Amino acid sequence: MAGPRPVLIVDDDDTLRRLLVEQLQIEGEFEPIEAVSVADARTKLAAPGARVDAILLDVTLTDGDGRDFCAELRRQGIRLPIIILTGSDDEADVVRGLDAGANDYVAKPFRIAELLARLRAQLRIFENSEDAVFTIGPYLFRPSSKLLQEPARNRRIRLTEKEAAILKYLYRAGHRPIARQVLLNEVWGYNAAVTTHTLETHIYRLRQKIEPDPANACLLLTEGGGYRLDPEGSPFRS
Repeated sequence: MAGPRPVLIVDDDDTLRRLLVEQLQIEGEFEPIEAVSVADARTKLAAPGARVDAILLDVTLTDGDGRDFCAELRRQGIRLPIIILTGSDDEADVVRGLDAGANDYVAKPFRIAELLARLRAQLRIFENSEDAVFTIGPYLFRPSSKLLQEPARNRRIRLTEKEAAILKYLYRAGHRPIARQVLLNEVWGYNAAVTTHTLETHIYRLRQKIEPDPANACLLLTEGGGYRLDPEGSPFRS
């Protein structure tokens, strides 16, 4: 199972925000990050090493309109799923929210189960879209294109379908090591003809592509009887 997905909750209603935090944490599927204002959300998103997979964004905040903040994020090139939460389901408000770049619009009061279902759906859509871009060390990883880009060196690394699937799954796992058999089943499915040797061969080839010193990996690590991706690792550190 993949690690918890970081979700930024931007809402100045303490009661609702804490309820969302509790509900997102129940199954261990999500890792809620709290922000009480637009300024607080900007700080959280700009923090070194910050990773957010989706945003739940209230419309009425103490220092601005959530829809304006959504439009600001889109202008900055941030394409991750944004679901707007609002006390109004008026058609004009819904249209304005969607025009600002929101992926979905949920009126209060809402059912938590429905909100979580919508969040999962938007994450699935995003991960398979051309817009999905994840940072891994010096690389920008585009799963849909099976491509790693290294802007500093103006370099592009083509990945096979399985290599891209391995990186995507390990990225989703966060800093948790994934056992070889689990990773094998997730990427290849339950195929008795495929052994862990197949996985180890793909890991070897991936390291040849992304690590400057494959014998001393700093991005794709062997750990805990399996593998772990360190997205903040730098292959150029001293």
